[in-house]
Amino acid sequence: MATPTKFLNLPSLILLFRILLLSHRASGAGGIASDTLNNGGNITDGEKTLVSAGGSFTMGFFSPGGAPSKRYLGIWFTASGTDSVYWVANRDTPLTTTSGVLVLITGGGLRLLNGSGQTTWSSNTTGVSASPSTVAQLLDSGNLVVQEQSSGRILWQSFDHPSNTMLAGMKFGKNLKTGAEWSLTSWRATNDPATGEYHRVMDIKGLPDIVTWQGNVKKYRSGPWNGLWFSGVPDMDSDFKLFSVQMVDDADEVSYALNATAGTPSTRMVLDEAGKLQVLVWFPTSRVWRSYPWVPRDVCDEYASCGAFGFCNVDTASIPLCSCVEGFSPVNQSQWSSGGCRRDVQLECGSNGTAGADRFMVVKGVKLPDTDNATVDTSATLEQCKERCLANCSCVAYAPADIRGDGGGSGCVMWKDSIVDVRYIENGQDLYLRLAKSESARNRKNVAKIVLPVMASVLVLTAAATCVVWVCKRRVKRRNRDILKKAILGYSNAPNELGDENIELPFVSFGEIAAATNNFSEENMLGRGGFGKVYKGTLGQNIEVAIKRLGQGSGQGAEEFRNEVVLIAKLQHRNLVRLLGCCIHGDEKLLIYEYLPNKSLDFFIFDATNKYLLDWPTRFKIIKGISRGLLYLHQDSRLTIIHRDLKPSNILLDADMNPKISDFGMARIFGGNQLEANTNRVVGTYGYMSPEYAMDGAFSVKSDTYGFGVIVLEIISGLKISLTHYRGFPNLLAHAWSLWIDGKAMDLVDSSLAKSCSRTEALRCIQIGLLCVQDNPNYRPLMSSVVTMLENESTPLSVPKQPVYFSYAGTQGTAAENTSGSMNNMTLTTVLEGR
Repeated sequence: MATPTKFLNLPSLILLFRILLLSHRASGAGGIASDTLNNGGNITDGEKTLVSAGGSFTMGFFSPGGAPSKRYLGIWFTASGTDSVYWVANRDTPLTTTSGVLVLITGGGLRLLNGSGQTTWSSNTTGVSASPSTVAQLLDSGNLVVQEQSSGRILWQSFDHPSNTMLAGMKFGKNLKTGAEWSLTSWRATNDPATGEYHRVMDIKGLPDIVTWQGNVKKYRSGPWNGLWFSGVPDMDSDFKLFSVQMVDDADEVSYALNATAGTPSTRMVLDEAGKLQVLVWFPTSRVWRSYPWVPRDVCDEYASCGAFGFCNVDTASIPLCSCVEGFSPVNQSQWSSGGCRRDVQLECGSNGTAGADRFMVVKGVKLPDTDNATVDTSATLEQCKERCLANCSCVAYAPADIRGDGGGSGCVMWKDSIVDVRYIENGQDLYLRLAKSESARNRKNVAKIVLPVMASVLVLTAAATCVVWVCKRRVKRRNRDILKKAILGYSNAPNELGDENIELPFVSFGEIAAATNNFSEENMLGRGGFGKVYKGTLGQNIEVAIKRLGQGSGQGAEEFRNEVVLIAKLQHRNLVRLLGCCIHGDEKLLIYEYLPNKSLDFFIFDATNKYLLDWPTRFKIIKGISRGLLYLHQDSRLTIIHRDLKPSNILLDADMNPKISDFGMARIFGGNQLEANTNRVVGTYGYMSPEYAMDGAFSVKSDTYGFGVIVLEIISGLKISLTHYRGFPNLLAHAWSLWIDGKAMDLVDSSLAKSCSRTEALRCIQIGLLCVQDNPNYRPLMSSVVTMLENESTPLSVPKQPVYFSYAGTQGTAAENTSGSMNNMTLTTVLEGR
């Protein structure tokens, strides 16, 4: 960043300052805002600003938080004012009065002068140009440039000296020829732009990697560049299509730039004062910036949280989230970051004079380790990489440097001595970890020669202690389970489907939950629903959680509590939200879930601005994820569970935009060979209910299939099922069917997907959606068939039959309890044939 020259006393400069100030005040501050500062021109605090030609950006003086004691020169988004400052000139040398002036000196230099005419900041470019026609211009990209007007040569630009924010068009990295660095440095506080303690830079040791430092300590790492994305952030390629990434890695420069995607809203990436990188998107209708966490996404992004050779997995059901792979054991399970894992059998390299005595195990789907201790050869093949690693006794792992192309990738990265900061991640890479070849055989011998005798001895010595511990644990578990069962069974007239089955779920004290949510403050509230409120909190080892506080005295809330505890606690699947614990405190009933930062599906697909955040590959991934979650509920879990309230607001999205089905308050369990059930209590949400359930109270796995089909059509079109009289059609199903039979199904696709949509995949999904919403449940496919259709393009699809749709006379939202078995305010109508 340009270095400020503090308090440079030049008599001529002071005289110039006074002349400029007098001439400006004499001429008045009125007139049309300009984007250009001419040679000898100035910007005076409180009297003038620069505004880009398109009006998007403004440059001027400001005080963070409105306190006039510190004044800064900055650039911000015009629409949101100084709350969105993204560049500050004098961040470490604030002015103490409102007499500041920015001047453009002959020769191409920008200088910020205080009330005494002393320089508090400069661009350090004075004298670089002999042209008298230098100008400073605020461009529509947000970049402030000083350039020769005649040649267009840029002498200085603000994009080369970023503060805490990255915009489209900026570079991030290093210029290897000049030594210049494009990096981000956090503010000291939200109202203090002074240099903070977090610094995000491009690390060029080994492979290019992006690292966030807290002082001299590594905090977060994006993972090495693999030719397509940084290996710990695979969603760079698909999830947030606000930018396209342009990577440069050559002898002169290692950098990447973000280029804005056409039609997307104003967006910025900010390194905040806590060291977190967030994507902020401007919503012009509500005039707010909405934040989407980028790094860290979860505790597994903490640097080296599992120590050497340790692997972090945020999807595990246990805490801590660290584990060792085959051939390794924990050094200290209570101190993972300092201990990590150690080998069970040492490598045999060098023990018998041959380097080939070891073997490699493939660890799939990971963020590659830190490459500070790695060597890179981009010209080698993967097979050559393996041979080189075996020939080097210090090599402990290898991986391809570039995953583009066929054959598992190309290039070679080899790690020496140890690996650190590895986590499992969706669309992660393959890591080839070195193990002793004789390990398996040795382990089998050890079982007979060592383990069994030791076990026999230990058994005798520890039997009494084990019994005592077991009895104590049984008492505690029994007491907790009895409290939980009493709460569950006492709040519902329904039978206990699980009988006397153990309910194993961690209890959290009410005091811990109150502290974690700042005593249930409004600032921590994520949302509210018919069953109560949901709060964000932090428990244990800085684990972010979502806490549902069920409404006191709510019969529905108590029923939901029972269902959630009985059902979700027994289920583990990547596309189902995880229940981490619960609390019963008097009349209070609380459920603790994993925290998912990207809210729910409806927040994206039905919003005119948010929808651009979900391109077609991401939407297709969401569709497939929901189908896999339903397949697990219906078939692959040990229970057959009918959700009964599938809708976009009950599909939550994690940091990688993976869908997770939530809200099992209305779910039901089928036992044995049960295929269908009836109820007089019809619950759910209008539009997503199947005809047989809405009209007759009959539900089955095919009821969920219907709801899934509606969601698929909504994801593709961006339209709500509840829309009325859209283009002359009574609802979305009618509109979709008409386009289908007229051969115009692609017209259903949301316009925001025009550039990213696969025609083949979209048409296939529309057809599957229509198959799922057929009137007769016998015609609807099982979710096992749906998953096959989505995963395999060669699977033939049947022709959907004409669906039906509902017309709700004066009724919206969620169905109320109905004891008659029918819904008198609902009519069933057949969709008319195409026009």
